Amino acid sequence: MTKSELIDAIAAGVEGLSKAKAEHALNATLNAIMDAVAKGDTLTLVGFGAFSKGERAERTARNPRTGEEITVQAAKTVKFKAGQRFKDAVNGDAGAK
Repeated sequence: MTKSELIDAIAAGVEGLSKAKAEHALNATLNAIMDAVAKGDTLTLVGFGAFSKGERAERTARNPRTGEEITVQAAKTVKFKAGQRFKDAVNGDAGAK
């Protein structure tokens, strides 16, 4: 599903909501999630999941083409842990709750 298809689905799911307003709402939601995680907050949407900031340590890796050892820099990353309802939906147990 693309962002455009998601906007269409949101607009179709809320009576009287235009695609333009659905796009504005989606963009505002995504920006709020990104801002919260960038600040180091954990954003939890009960049943859906939790977004948080993680860190990956510097490590040594090997270039598969040359075999040369390289250092991969430490990096900040985004973690997502799916909520139970999300897991149930993915596993086909959506009617469980």
